[in-house]
Parts: sequence; structure tokens; C-alpha cells
Amino acid sequence: MPNKILLTRRPLLLGAAALAAPLAAPATVRAQSWPAGPIRLVVPFAPGGTTDLVGRLLADQLSQRLNTPFIVENRAGGTATVGSQMVADAAPDGQTLLMSNIASHGIGPSIYRNLRYDPVASFSHIAMVITNPSAWVVNPNSEIRNLEDIVRLARETPGGLNMASSGVGSSNHLLIVQFARMMNIPYTHVPFRGAGPARQAVIQGTVPMMSDSLPSSATDLRGGQTRGIAMSSAERHSQFPDIPTFRDQGVDLISTTWFSLSGPAGMDPAIVERLNTETRAIVNAPEMAARFADLGGDPGTMTPQELSEFIAAEVATFRPLVEAAGITPEG
Repeated sequence: MPNKILLTRRPLLLGAAALAAPLAAPATVRAQSWPAGPIRLVVPFAPGGTTDLVGRLLADQLSQRLNTPFIVENRAGGTATVGSQMVADAAPDGQTLLMSNIASHGIGPSIYRNLRYDPVASFSHIAMVITNPSAWVVNPNSEIRNLEDIVRLARETPGGLNMASSGVGSSNHLLIVQFARMMNIPYTHVPFRGAGPARQAVIQGTVPMMSDSLPSSATDLRGGQTRGIAMSSAERHSQFPDIPTFRDQGVDLISTTWFSLSGPAGMDPAIVERLNTETRAIVNAPEMAARFADLGGDPGTMTPQELSEFIAAEVATFRPLVEAAGITPEG
């Protein structure tokens, strides 16, 4: 898609060289006058999940560095696709940004076939913020102690064990699908409108377990509100060494979730570059990197071009998995 944009512009630039300076001037003015008031950061999930948590941490730091207010707006629905569509439709002036993620831009486009946005071409992808593994958590009083118990209960429960996630098409939903296929067990996926509501259901005992991104479960795990039974990292996590990995329990399964910053397609490259520079500085600063480490995440380092290429590769990776699993918007 970027090549097509360049081709449409080239005849104008070559055929009307005298217009080159006037055409360049507005972009320069936009970059110099930005930000022009409060910036809206759309979080496409309900409050309480990793996307919301990371978004608010980033918004607070960007607000200080750019000396302008950031308004975090939660717009849940369609596994992050509703909020993402809002940003795709927004003016590309740098005043509306999105906490894009693996659900909205990696997996969702293969599930919601009628989306009006393209996960790459409809956005200006700015910076990778954080990557992290998933944790499978249960109520601390649950009889579930390990993955073997999950398999046993799934086979004993009519219709299969209820297994919750932050929504249809989330990476944690797909992790459930992959595990169930590998173990050949029945299950019932219970999607919520974000990780926060799903975790509350586990804490209250209304669902037996959930697959969650580690940062959103970290506080509950440390406080004893939930208990971890498996981690999707390649090795045991340094912050939670008592939680065994899937591999520790004989299941060769690794899964990584990611969260990034994006805006509408067509943003001024100077604004994109400024946001990338500021975001990378924020997430890799010692204090913030330590904060992310406490939550179980690793800070990002990608350039805008690298992030766009990464997202395109993620879509290509997940599409055959989604199709093979027969995942639909209904779960």
C-alpha cells in the first residue's frame, strides 16, 4: 500500500515542480504547531486489562514530555475492532491515537471479515510499546492446580470446561484454542469485553479460569486474588518463578502478546517520528522499564517502518490459525 501512495503523488510532484514548496509547507506547519490541544488516546478494551494499563502509563508519560493533556477513552467492542475503527476514521492530525494490539491488528482482521479498516494500510503505526507472555489464572480456592487438571475437568464437564478471555480474537482466546486442539479436549470459550471484567469473574468464582496477558494479572497474582497455573513464556518468568510454563508441564506451547501505538493513516511523518522517539525513550527509561518488568513485560524498540512490517507479518501468521480453528465473531 505505501508504494501505491507514492505512485499517486509522483506525477504531481514531477509534473508541477513549482507546487512542491507550497505542498510541503502545510506539513511543516502541522508538525511545528502540534500538538494543538489535548490528545485523545483510544483504548479499544474495557478498563482493567493490559491494553488499558499500558495505555494509561504511556499517556501519563507522553503528557509530561509533550506538555499537553492526554485523554484516555475506553471504547470496547468487537475484540478491539470498534475502537480501532474509530481511530482509522479520525483526522490524521496527530490528535487521536490508538493503543493497537495483537487482537485488533494481528488476529481480529482474520475473524471479522467485514472490517472497514486494513490493519496496515488504514493506520500510521508509530511504536511498539510492550510485549509479554500470557498467564493462565484461577481462583485461589480452585481445585485446578495445573494443566493436567484443566484437561481432566474439560473431559469430565458436559460441554467442556468454561475458559474465559478478554474477548473473541484476543491472543489469549487463540491460546485457549491452540491448547484445546493440542490436548484434544472440549471447552466453552467465555469472552468478556476486556481482561478486567474477566478477571473479576475468576475472582468471584463465576468462571473457573482465564487466559490473561501477564501485566493485567500481575497485581492479582502478587496479592493472592488469583493463582497462576501456567505461563506461556519459553522459560519461567523472573517475576513469577513459581508459575510453571506450558513446556514445564509437557505442552510445547509459547505465546507472546504485544501492544503498540498507532494513529490514522496519513499522519505527518514528522509527528509520527516525534511520537516514536518519545515513546521509545519512555518505555526504555530505567524507571519505566523496571515498571514493565514488574508487570512481566518487555519494552519495545521498533521504528515505525519496522512496526508496520511486523504487523503485516502477524496478520499473515495468524490467518491460517484462525481459519483452521474455525473462530467466528461469536467465539
